[in-house]
Amino acid sequence: MPTPPTGPGAAPPFAAPPTEGRRSRLWLGLGAGALALVLCCGGGGAAVVGLLVSGVQAIEEQGRTVSSDYYRALADGEYGQAYDQLCEDAKRRESRQEFERRAAAEPQIVSYRVGSVDTTTLTVPVDVTLAGGGQERQQVVLGQDQQTGAMEVCGVN
Repeated sequence: MPTPPTGPGAAPPFAAPPTEGRRSRLWLGLGAGALALVLCCGGGGAAVVGLLVSGVQAIEEQGRTVSSDYYRALADGEYGQAYDQLCEDAKRRESRQEFERRAAAEPQIVSYRVGSVDTTTLTVPVDVTLAGGGQERQQVVLGQDQQTGAMEVCGVN
């Protein structure tokens, strides 16, 4: 390997690294990386919270709707439509004909008021007024259809 010539105008075999501004560039790069990380993680966290809130709201809305549809069908004497609101487990316990016979034999529902869905137990309180003036509070037990994800009535206590 030949040695470089000595004297003025001789070029070294490689350029020397810059020495000024090295620390400020390092901290600037680290700060930009940290900011990008905070924005990505913060945005992801906000998205997760948003999904949870909208999921709970969807369960509440579907639960109130299916409960209202079920009681509206019972109050109107349309027992087949009420049966259609039931989950598969409830339909296995009782056939359509058995349900219609039982529902027709029970006291007629004059009015009802659906309460708020308890999202932890998936139950809905319903205040029912029966023919003859009787009143009772019933608890609708909800379930989710495994195929469609829709809420269904799985029982009434």
